[in-house]
Amino acid sequence: MIKQLCVLIIGVVFFISCSKNSDSFIPPVDKVDKEEPLEEENPIEEDIALGENTSVPSFLEGENPNVTVKKWVKVNLLSDEFETTNLDTDKWAILTSSWIGREPGIFKEDAVALANGNLTITNYKLAEKEIVNGNEYTHAGSLIRSINTAQPGMYIECRMKASKTFMSSTFWLINTRNEGSGCDQRTTELDIQETVGRITDSTPDWAKDHDTGMYSNTHSRNKTCDETKEGSEGAEVEYATKNWENYHIYAAWWKSSKEILFFLDGEYKNTVVPVENFDLPMYLRMVTETYDWSPVPADGGLTGTKEERTTYYDWVRTWELQ
Repeated sequence: MIKQLCVLIIGVVFFISCSKNSDSFIPPVDKVDKEEPLEEENPIEEDIALGENTSVPSFLEGENPNVTVKKWVKVNLLSDEFETTNLDTDKWAILTSSWIGREPGIFKEDAVALANGNLTITNYKLAEKEIVNGNEYTHAGSLIRSINTAQPGMYIECRMKASKTFMSSTFWLINTRNEGSGCDQRTTELDIQETVGRITDSTPDWAKDHDTGMYSNTHSRNKTCDETKEGSEGAEVEYATKNWENYHIYAAWWKSSKEILFFLDGEYKNTVVPVENFDLPMYLRMVTETYDWSPVPADGGLTGTKEERTTYYDWVRTWELQ
């Protein structure tokens, strides 16, 4: 009985105490209005085409491989929109003294032009054959090279359309062997895209699809030291259309000396591990040439229109993380 009385008294005291402090009680809110989302500082237009934004690399949503706090910054000396009428000689040069082309295709400066926002190489048949160092040349393509070098860590991309010929349309990188010393006096080559525009009966079976798709490679050769590994490692991406039908964005992230990631139209496709370290600076190249595995067709191979004989480079952009 005494215990029951004590509990009753404590309950009354507690009730009175709570009632005296009722002014500090915050009632529950029946309805909370949702905050309107903040407007983005720099909203991205939903209908912007891939590659039209020149301030960022051309990645599709979710394809940007950068997971760091760093940002992609354009390397201007290795980037060009080709909107001028003359080639920027601070960035590019036509031809090189070390290579005039693989017979029967010789590199000619007059095959290169800038028009309608594109750098172009138009293949043509020589009026008369040329004999150089004992080699016979009958067809003309060309070579454009960067003045400055790309380095490991850079992302290199190019929007291009291939010609509709048996000759190649390419975008790649290579070092200059004599710029190295010791065991670094060797050759490294990174092919982002190498394709031809016409398949013939003489094309070998392994290359019957080389007018469609993206064909990438890494090469290590011309070594000085025995311990340097030589060989090739590559990757390919198949698609149904011919490479001369449409522009595509071909790209590679030279992530490190041991890893190259390839992208097609803003989408990651393949990773290649070169057989030897890719840590030497390399120059960009845009080349149309002849291959021994893609011989000249019986009709001469360049019977199409000027447009069909032309490789188009809409732009080249190079990026690094800072």
